[in-house]
Amino acid sequence: MKKIIELMRKMKDWMEAFADRPSAMWWLFALSFMESSFFPIPPDVLLIAIAVSNPKKAFKAALFCTLGSVLGGVFGYYIGYALMDTVGNPIIETLGKQDSVEKFKLLYDEYGIMFLAGAAFTPIPYKVATIISGAINMDLLPFIVVSSLGRAGRFFLVGGMIWKFGPQIKDKIEQYFDKLSIAFLALLVGGFIAVKYLF
Repeated sequence: MKKIIELMRKMKDWMEAFADRPSAMWWLFALSFMESSFFPIPPDVLLIAIAVSNPKKAFKAALFCTLGSVLGGVFGYYIGYALMDTVGNPIIETLGKQDSVEKFKLLYDEYGIMFLAGAAFTPIPYKVATIISGAINMDLLPFIVVSSLGRAGRFFLVGGMIWKFGPQIKDKIEQYFDKLSIAFLALLVGGFIAVKYLF
């Protein structure tokens, strides 16, 4: 655990140094896009680094994060819709169970798109929901609307908190970084476990 925390601290320092670059927003967009369809690391890490380094950019960073994530979600949808056998299934197998598609279809039939909304806002891996949404041929327009609302809610909440509390948030992150790292890992792992057992 100590090595993991040290690695995350180095990542934080790198992200903070990176956050001041002119291209930081586009890297945030790219990371958000990839995370929504196949990449394992959430974009929140870079979003927080950019917003903390310059709180005035917090909402702009949240917007780039949202746009990249929703477009990445559409790409994840396409993977499930057209490339499930060759690309989608290997991704799903690394994140949960192979029978997730049928079980999600049952959940979708019973609860509508509430699972997608939850995955868009919570630590449940959003990429799982995007791929499976395509695999079960969910209507694309509601998929985009719900994804947009959920992702914007998540990222603008983070950006808004940092914009409001700026320097205090940065000081608290520095003070409690080790505990926050453990909590972040717990949420990340918990999201994957939730996928496994919800299905």
